[in-house]
Amino acid sequence: MSVDTPEGVGNRIRRLLPSRATDIGVVLVLPGLVLFSLFMLFPIAFLVYLSITDVSRAGDVIGIFQGEASIVWFANYLELFTDGEFWNSIGVTWLYVGVSLGLKLVLTLVIAILLTHDRVAGKRYMRTLVIVPMGFPPIFVITIWRAIFSPAKFGPFNRLVSAYNDVVIGLTELVDTIAFFLALRAPELLLVDVPVNWTGGRWAAFFGYVVTETWLAYPFMVIIVVSALQDVPMELHDAAKVDGAGYLNRLRHVTIPAIKGPLVFASILTAATSFQNFLIPWVFNKGGPGRSNELLLVYGYREARVFNEYAMSSAIMVVAIGFIGLFMWLAVKKTNLADGV
Repeated sequence: MSVDTPEGVGNRIRRLLPSRATDIGVVLVLPGLVLFSLFMLFPIAFLVYLSITDVSRAGDVIGIFQGEASIVWFANYLELFTDGEFWNSIGVTWLYVGVSLGLKLVLTLVIAILLTHDRVAGKRYMRTLVIVPMGFPPIFVITIWRAIFSPAKFGPFNRLVSAYNDVVIGLTELVDTIAFFLALRAPELLLVDVPVNWTGGRWAAFFGYVVTETWLAYPFMVIIVVSALQDVPMELHDAAKVDGAGYLNRLRHVTIPAIKGPLVFASILTAATSFQNFLIPWVFNKGGPGRSNELLLVYGYREARVFNEYAMSSAIMVVAIGFIGLFMWLAVKKTNLADGV
C-alpha cells in the first residue's frame, strides 16, 4: 500500500486545475454564466412547459408535478391558432404598435429639432420639461389620461371636441356672413358628435390608448434624438447651403441620414415596449368594448385570470415572446444595430 506524500498530492491537484489562461477564464466565468442562464432561461422554459400541458388553475401549476395535470403537446397552440380572438388581438396589437410609433416619430422629430434650433430661446429649460413624464409612475399617468378621456359630456377631451366644433361652426358662419349669397352650413364631415364615448367605442378607445402611449414614450425618444442632433457636423449643413439646399432639403438629405441610427434604435426599443403594453388598455376599459381592443398581453392575462386557462395563457405568452423576438431580430439585422448606434 502506497501513501501519497504532500508533494505528490500537490502535483495531483495541480494536474487537475486548468493550466492555460483560457481554461482559467472559462472556469471563472462558468458560475456566473450558469446563474445568469438559470435566471433568464428558467422562466421561459417553465412557460413553454406549461403551454404544452392542460393546467387550468393556479393550483394545477403545482399539481402538475404530482400527476394532477397531463401533457397535451401542441393542442393548445392548435386551438389558439384557430381562435378568432387571437388573430384579432394580434392585429390590434400590431396596429397599436405601428400607429403609436408613427405618432411618436413625428412628435419626436418636431420637438427635438425645436430643442436644438439656434433661434429658440430657453432650450435648456424646455429639455428639462420634456423629460417630466418620465418622472411619474405609468399607472398614475394612465389613470390621469383615463380621466381626460372620460365619456362624460363635460369630460376634458369632450370639452375640447366641443370647442373644436364651435370653431368650425364659427368659421363657417363668418364665411357665410361675408359671402351671404352662398348660404353656407358647417360640413357634417368636419363636425364630431359630442359626447364621444371614449371608453365604449372601439376606435375612440384605441385613439385614447395611442395618445397615452405616445405621451409616456416620447421623452425617451426625444432625449436620444436631441443628443444625436447635437453631433451632426455643421460643416455638412454649410456645404448643403453652398449647394443651394433649403431647410427641408437639408432636413431630408443631411439631418435625417445623420441621426438615422439613434432614431432607429429608439424606435425599436419603444416599439418593443408598446408591443408588451398591458396597463393602458387594462386601465382604460380592459381591452374593450367587449374584447375588441385586447392587446396580446391583455388577451393572455384574461385567459389566465378570468377564464382560468393557464395553459392556453402560457401558449399565448410563448407566441408573444416569439413575435417580439422575431421583431427584434429582424430590426437588428436589417438596420445593422449590432455594429453600433
